[in-house]
Amino acid sequence: MKPLLYLLPLLLAAPAAPALADDDLTTTIAALDHAVFDSFNRCQDPAQLERHAGYFDPAVEFYHDTGGVTWTREAMLDNTRRHACGRYTRELIDGSLQVFPIKDFGAIAQGSHRFCDTASGTCEGLADFVMLWHLHDGRWSITRVLSYGHRAAHPPATQP
Repeated sequence: MKPLLYLLPLLLAAPAAPALADDDLTTTIAALDHAVFDSFNRCQDPAQLERHAGYFDPAVEFYHDTGGVTWTREAMLDNTRRHACGRYTRELIDGSLQVFPIKDFGAIAQGSHRFCDTASGTCEGLADFVMLWHLHDGRWSITRVLSYGHRAAHPPATQP
């Protein structure tokens, strides 16, 4: 049998499979995602907005395809306070969350979510997200957020 050395360049050039996180990291990030958006969903209460703020690094960068960029936690919270609190809630799309470890830093969370109008209960907006979670001194915080692909849900769902 001939050695398969001629395949070596092809194997080296092939993209590596994404490194999915282990179950413990996925469970941790899923719980953090739930907690950060539980506080977001109730942020009209100043205590919940304060709790929500605690999940973000002071120098968080938030990139929003329709809203622009904010460079600090305070600027991001100001937008949340003015445009979301008491108006919209966020729901993670079941099965969409993927978690990828970042060596010596933390994790990437990627998924899709929908936004529901508080007054009507209809969930008309969909978007995709990426969040970079940093583990520092035993504490997780969000350092970067990308929220993009905002689109209408067809047909609109209703809040459960």
